[in-house]
Amino acid sequence: MNDLLFIHIENPWHDILHALFHALKDTLIAIPFLFIAYLLMEFIEHKASSKMESSLKKYSRLGPFIGAPLGCIPQCGFSATASNLYTAGMITEGTLLAVFLATSDEAIPILLSSPDMHSSIWKFILCKLIIAIFAGVAIDFSYKLIKIKKTPIEMCEDCGCEEESGIFKPAIKHTAKIALFILIVNLILEAVLIFVPSETLNNILLSGSYSQPFITALLGLIPNCAISVAITELYVAGSLSFGSAIAGLCSGAGVGLAVLFKTNKCLKENIRITVILYLISALFGFFLMLAGI
Repeated sequence: MNDLLFIHIENPWHDILHALFHALKDTLIAIPFLFIAYLLMEFIEHKASSKMESSLKKYSRLGPFIGAPLGCIPQCGFSATASNLYTAGMITEGTLLAVFLATSDEAIPILLSSPDMHSSIWKFILCKLIIAIFAGVAIDFSYKLIKIKKTPIEMCEDCGCEEESGIFKPAIKHTAKIALFILIVNLILEAVLIFVPSETLNNILLSGSYSQPFITALLGLIPNCAISVAITELYVAGSLSFGSAIAGLCSGAGVGLAVLFKTNKCLKENIRITVILYLISALFGFFLMLAGI
């Protein structure tokens, strides 16, 4: 079980150092992806022709098929990148949700470290891929029918980046700002997790109950990679069903949600995305549990 889920009365500094390490690690992992995303946005905004922008829109329907496999890579950097690209109007809401739903964080490495769980890895990856692609395509198709469109947000309207020459300095400035935000969020959440004993978490999750996927999906919304660690290890320990683990890992988009609420100024959109993410994750997890998978 993850050390962060226990209270070590005899050595509290052990937990504090663990919290600092995980917060810094999660932030450092996200930085390269954030920089690439901002560099791309600056290039399109200041350098690229309208032809490139129209090409992105033309192939946007393929977004979920590309975003879902990228989200399966075991880290949460792509979810942060997707949030920024969605804010700038470069990917659709369906693509964003596909990335969020497929994001694996630390789940795959933990399953790989447990020999008895190796046979479950392909089930996790396949289920998350199918759910992510299906949901992403369905969302984009539905929004097209009812004509819901994303209004792109100018990333530089408040920071004066439009006055900078070149694209690297503004990209670095945006990356540093969001990285600091991610670090603060991670530090707060890691501190909270220090004081949550495993017995409390088991009681909250109502082991064996059909309401478990709905509770696990709610916990998965917490924007921190430690949650995916906890959910996966509880599944390995037998405290969670496969469906409940899928529910929590699908809603667990790492720092993606935190970055979305930070960068996208449309609160209504952010709440809608969060609710849809939760419902898709919880319902698919519930159906898998009902099916006995």
